[in-house]
Amino acid sequence: MIKLYRLVFFPSVDMEGKEETFFYIHTGDEYHEVLDNLVNQGIVSDKKAFEWLSKKKNYPSHIHPGRYRITPSMTNNELLNLLRSGKQSPLMVVFNNLRTLPQLAGVVSQQLEPDSLHFLSVFSDRAIMEKYGFNEQTFPAMFIPNSYEFYWNTTAIRFVERMHSEYLIFWAKSRSDKAEKIGLNLIEVSTLASIVDQESLHDDENSRIAGVFMNRLKAGIPLQSDPTVIFAWQDFNIRRVLNKHKAIDSPYNTYKFKNLPPGPICIPSINSIDGVLNYEANNYLYFCAKEDFSGYHNFARTLSQHNHNARLYQKALNQRKIYN
Repeated sequence: MIKLYRLVFFPSVDMEGKEETFFYIHTGDEYHEVLDNLVNQGIVSDKKAFEWLSKKKNYPSHIHPGRYRITPSMTNNELLNLLRSGKQSPLMVVFNNLRTLPQLAGVVSQQLEPDSLHFLSVFSDRAIMEKYGFNEQTFPAMFIPNSYEFYWNTTAIRFVERMHSEYLIFWAKSRSDKAEKIGLNLIEVSTLASIVDQESLHDDENSRIAGVFMNRLKAGIPLQSDPTVIFAWQDFNIRRVLNKHKAIDSPYNTYKFKNLPPGPICIPSINSIDGVLNYEANNYLYFCAKEDFSGYHNFARTLSQHNHNARLYQKALNQRKIYN
């Protein structure tokens, strides 16, 4: 009886000095796979004792996939109760600074159970896009970069459902009202924000850059944004946009076509979206990267001022031998 009591109620988890660890049970795992993984990962030190108790508690018939927090003070009984209950520990899924949905699929798959192909399959499903009111060009706008609490075994479909819920929360009345006030719908805000995102390295310039683009939109002047041309080419290694690049026949080429492109050129950040919604009222029509490569910009009201700024930057590019 004493030996049995010890097997069940004495601490038995072998953590090798760790304060905690997380044990993952994949969808479809069977009992023998779970048991082997517990032993191989050093969580269970006495396989026979754990196996004896797990059968007494009928655990082989109650395998629940998920991510479980394991502490060194756990007894076999507590460990089995946790795994049998399915009460897994959530984690924070983080994504930001992403250009495309395939990149998002890669980042999220590193944090949740489904692989990148599962996520990409869902992200490229037109029926799913249409279900939430988007299309291939606008779907990236639905994914608001942030940190979100998820269970590890969340499916790709459930992930998209959650992202749509978060999208609706994000665009609650305050932001929607601001969008209406500045004369843009939500997709247009996200599209312009994506351009601001790619033009700006510093959040404190977002509203000013957005103000320049709003001035150009109101005046019917093409946005002439280099990042839109890079997106049109789908060549993100381009460091210097040349006239040959600007000649591409694409609705994303804002040198050739007026107004906004048909959708975001990246997954826009919250800071850039808010920068558009709260754009600075200014008289600038032009901006150009500063020649010191600080990531900040010189702003101009006239073309002559802009050309002067552009020459300074082009000279700096040449000095660094950046020709394409």
